[in-house]
Amino acid sequence: MVAASDGAPDPGTDVRDAVHAERRRIVACLARAFEDDPVSCFLFENPGSRRSRLEHFYREVVRMMFYYGVVQTDAKVQGAAIWRAPQLVKPGRLRALWDATGMLLALRRATPRALRLEQAISGERPHEPHWYLAILGTEPAQQRRGVGSALLRSVLHRCDADRVPAYLESSKEENLAFYERHGFRVCNELRVPGGPTLWSMLRQPLNREQEAAE
Repeated sequence: MVAASDGAPDPGTDVRDAVHAERRRIVACLARAFEDDPVSCFLFENPGSRRSRLEHFYREVVRMMFYYGVVQTDAKVQGAAIWRAPQLVKPGRLRALWDATGMLLALRRATPRALRLEQAISGERPHEPHWYLAILGTEPAQQRRGVGSALLRSVLHRCDADRVPAYLESSKEENLAFYERHGFRVCNELRVPGGPTLWSMLRQPLNREQEAAE
């Protein structure tokens, strides 16, 4: 589930790995960024409680991904990108149980819809090692100012250096062009039964000539 922020990257945007003290601000940012997202509306149907439900949900996601993945933000916490690296961290039994319990509490009655969503999209993910962009969101007031582009480029440069592809699912058709400008290409339309359509997108690493042209 990723949202786009278009525009020319701000050369002053300082993208880096987030620190624990920023978790609360990142959660609030993502809840605002995804409040009108089709997947959010599918999971949390009541608009009156959606923001608070999203904050609970992203609190669990961010907590887990500080352990399992890479959480990046900018100096002002205007956006966040959450990636799962090619080398997956495998939790022990107790941590896996803790994580599952936390996510079930965050989803509550949305769990059956979340399972339908996961079933629809999980089979599309590449089998080869890849960077998976799970979440990319920016503050609504900061969209189209280059924050999303800067957040993307941070890991995409690593993909190119390591010769590893990147993969994501876009939840809005109007965001496809944004990701295509960063080298992603649409693989498939993924229809969630009774829910939204998503687009799987894959980006192959650029060679040195292509990077220079960029």
